[in-house]
Amino acid sequence: MTLQLPIDCLDEIFEYLEEDYITLHSCLLVNRLWCEITVRILWRNVWNLKYSIGHNSYRTHVPLAIIGTLIACLPDESKDLLNKNGIFISTLTSKPLFNYASFTRVLSINEFNEMIQHVLKNQSSITSLSLDYNKHLLEQEIIKMFMNQIPSLKKLCYHQNNLHFTYFPGARDCLTKLSELYCGSDVDSHFFYQLSQICSNLQSLIIEFRNPISFGLSDFIFVQKNLKYLKLLSYKMMGRRTGLALQSLSNLFNPLINKLKLIGEDDRMKTFFTSLRQLDLSFIRKISFEVLQNINFPNLQILKIRMIQPNDDLLIKFFENNGKNLKELYMDNIHNSLGLSISKFCPNLRKISSILTNDDLLTLKNIFINCQYLESIEICYDFLSNQSSEKKILEIILKHSQKYFYELKLYHYSSNLVSEDLENFFLNWKNRIPKNSLNLSINVKNRFMNNNNNNNNRSLDKGIMKVIDKYKKLGIIKKFDTY
Repeated sequence: MTLQLPIDCLDEIFEYLEEDYITLHSCLLVNRLWCEITVRILWRNVWNLKYSIGHNSYRTHVPLAIIGTLIACLPDESKDLLNKNGIFISTLTSKPLFNYASFTRVLSINEFNEMIQHVLKNQSSITSLSLDYNKHLLEQEIIKMFMNQIPSLKKLCYHQNNLHFTYFPGARDCLTKLSELYCGSDVDSHFFYQLSQICSNLQSLIIEFRNPISFGLSDFIFVQKNLKYLKLLSYKMMGRRTGLALQSLSNLFNPLINKLKLIGEDDRMKTFFTSLRQLDLSFIRKISFEVLQNINFPNLQILKIRMIQPNDDLLIKFFENNGKNLKELYMDNIHNSLGLSISKFCPNLRKISSILTNDDLLTLKNIFINCQYLESIEICYDFLSNQSSEKKILEIILKHSQKYFYELKLYHYSSNLVSEDLENFFLNWKNRIPKNSLNLSINVKNRFMNNNNNNNNRSLDKGIMKVIDKYKKLGIIKKFDTY
């Protein structure tokens, strides 16, 4: 007699395999019940079925399979419209087993566009003159179906596109409970204005800055009642004509701040700034931080500042206003003056990640002394001129880290660390009170690697690994990995 696991149990197992697409695909083939459970997980974010047209041509069937399945799910009137315009895509030979579109919870318009572009380019019936029109038509009909069939979209990735899908039937119900949005700042203002009328409970917002910055963006942010994570990105260099990139923060926040000034200290002001838990700033060029220095984020717990270094005085003012509640801080460079302000204004930090230079060992010491709740630190360094610096880092950790500290991550471009120094560190760590097993991570792209290995199988020097293995067995190292 064959025993069948309960549906709830199967569901929990398959959820655990959410990122393991190969195993999930195998589960589809076991029986009808397994298929019904698994297909919902696979189609939740079908855009994560990665493929590379340029390098892994054997996987180019993936976009055709996805788009073909979606076309098979289209209503008859949409199929007729595509056929009248000469769009004949190979689809399922029989009626779809499921309404696949209704399982979607993540919609990436950009990935979707790339898939359609690839599929249509490989259709002999599509000429270069009709490609753009047919692409627009196919996108329109499938997104209409998404808006009508998805009961509640959770995440939307949307950059500049000429499809105003927020006006499609069913869009209001589909987008009302949207919790994550990744968009370009140059998306048409109508999109933001319309979405402002539909969605006011975003928890996560990622904005990639491009020119121009939409007039509707600050209004859209303004209506959000539960925003916890805000990430601002700028990856591309913008020309002299578009020098507003340097004022991206101002262009976004000044209209918002002006609105808040007009209405005074009312609930909308408190709602916006009180709800934010994480702020992530990643810009390729130095920007003005002035617009944020005087804003209070009373519940801000995670701050990431990458690829930029705002003026120290402005950052120090920001830490004075918001440092008390910070739990995690990620910066590309924490030097002496900033280190002192962090240790003064951010006493409750649990995690820090930063770059150190030869002069920053005192900064490291001050942070350990004053941030008494610190649990984890990631140190990125390049001590080409000081052979004893790594040893000093370990000495500072031993002498000044507080009782909660348990995780050390070392990322370096050049290293003179020797196994004797590391062993001495572990011997002393063993005698710490209280006794905390250590999580240790080391970036292996450095000088003390075994150079006999190729780039895909790099390992640490045998002497270093021997010490690590020894103290793992003794329980001094709880977890070790390279990254």
